[in-house]
Amino acid sequence: MLRCLLRGSTTTTKAMHVVILIGTMKGAFVLRSTDARRTAWQLDGPLFKGWSVTAAEHTADGRFVVAVSGYVYGAALHVSRDLRTWHQLPGSPRYDAAEGRTLDQIWTLLDTPGGMYAGVSEAGLFNAAAGDLDLWEPVPGLNDHPTRAAWQPGLGGLCAHTVLVDPQDARRLWCGISAVGVFRSDDGGQTWVPKNSGVTVAAEDETFKEIGYCVHALVADPSDAGRIYRQDHRGMYATRDGGDTWQRIESGLPSGFGFPLTMDPATRTLIAFPLESDEFRLPVNGQMRVFRSSDGGGSWTPSTTGLPQKHAYASVLRGAMTVDGLTPGGVYFGTTSGTVHVSTDVGVSWQTIDCLLPRILCVKAFTVDGAA
Repeated sequence: MLRCLLRGSTTTTKAMHVVILIGTMKGAFVLRSTDARRTAWQLDGPLFKGWSVTAAEHTADGRFVVAVSGYVYGAALHVSRDLRTWHQLPGSPRYDAAEGRTLDQIWTLLDTPGGMYAGVSEAGLFNAAAGDLDLWEPVPGLNDHPTRAAWQPGLGGLCAHTVLVDPQDARRLWCGISAVGVFRSDDGGQTWVPKNSGVTVAAEDETFKEIGYCVHALVADPSDAGRIYRQDHRGMYATRDGGDTWQRIESGLPSGFGFPLTMDPATRTLIAFPLESDEFRLPVNGQMRVFRSSDGGGSWTPSTTGLPQKHAYASVLRGAMTVDGLTPGGVYFGTTSGTVHVSTDVGVSWQTIDCLLPRILCVKAFTVDGAA
């Protein structure tokens, strides 16, 4: 995400606690640090037992917002002040029935000074005004884009999974859609332009050559919104001009294929979890290796300390890796086999939490005061 999930100080203090919300296919779990992230962690849950928990966010006014979905009832949003007592919002993103589109999942939530954005599948973007999460409006400039008829789903569906907002200019936004590509708006979402030049196309459309790029994840440098990094179906890329042009950044990676990508805001360290290939979506050689880059993707090095290096075949989904924004930076990820891994040194070494959860869909880190 472009905006760090941290609220308040960028250093760990006695007044602040790290809270990790873990969304799975069968509910949500809350992981809390009880000793300033050193070794002691407490796991609570499940919340929303039996529901898929697909996204989470913490608002500027202190509310936790969680997206859930179910096969029968579709997607909904729940809100809490303390991560214990929850209520369902009466309003949530919805397509008009006349549009002939189905909204089955909320993939991402992003709170900004201009309101909260929700990226959904069937791919689209919705916005709720700041402080008012009961009224969601579609973003027609993207949802009804001239290329819309040619949008095709990836293996995970047709999903708008990442939203970035320029912290210096709230009218400048980016949205990643699988398997369509990256779009940018410079006018507050009124109009959108595909931004995929330099990326290898995944499924070229005969009419709209600017789409067909299967972006898996996007993360922006918090100090320079024009510097964005992209884990794509066909490789790892970076841009320095807001997406106008992209260049490969794969030196040292065992593969350009993978799903999650995040950045520690203090050190600008990029963190990824490569998989063997599109065909074989498993960790390379059965080793659980996180790869780190401290030079903007110019080079990558593996991090293995504390991670299993034999017979490790679980993968990490696009929303299941996050950072906490503290100093030193914490990194957290969950796997498709339900394991949870924590680093408090920007991904150099790792601790495995004593749990085995359902398939993990999303992991989000927050810092809160001692009450939560």
